[in-house]
Amino acid sequence: MNIQPIRYNHPAALKLDEEVQAEYAVRYGEGDLTPMDAAHFDPPHGLYLMAYDPDGTPVATGGWRSQERSEEGYEDGDAEIKRMFVVRAARGRGLARRILAALEDSAREAGRLRMVLETGTEQPEAIELYTSSGYAPVPKFGLYRFEESSRCYAKLLTDATSARDLTDGLTNAP
Repeated sequence: MNIQPIRYNHPAALKLDEEVQAEYAVRYGEGDLTPMDAAHFDPPHGLYLMAYDPDGTPVATGGWRSQERSEEGYEDGDAEIKRMFVVRAARGRGLARRILAALEDSAREAGRLRMVLETGTEQPEAIELYTSSGYAPVPKFGLYRFEESSRCYAKLLTDATSARDLTDGLTNAP
């Protein structure tokens, strides 16, 4: 598998975004309405990755964007994961884990303190991926923070000693 950084508005990214939006619509009745812009993922304030199979077909994607303390519940130093998606034919190959690890490394290198994400109860495979990768439930944030089906998770990107004061947020989720 070939994983490459691309812009969020690249044609391959737009194609997979259409697929993930269609999947969200099946699972939740509509796509994700979170406002996003390609510039949100431009380094050093973010990164967007695309995985291609050996014949060059885009099969998986994921990105992170910087967030700071806001009324939506983000904290200073957050890196928010967006558009983690693997096409059905490529699932079960560990692509999501590889992309997730690369996103975490990039956010850490950019000085982000915590990786955060919002998913939902209709995506149990996503919840399993994140919890098995060290993510813990946190108080809800973002556009869907008032939705019953919303679930939010976070993982510290710094060592435990320097981030001890951030761990309270990881254990006091609703």
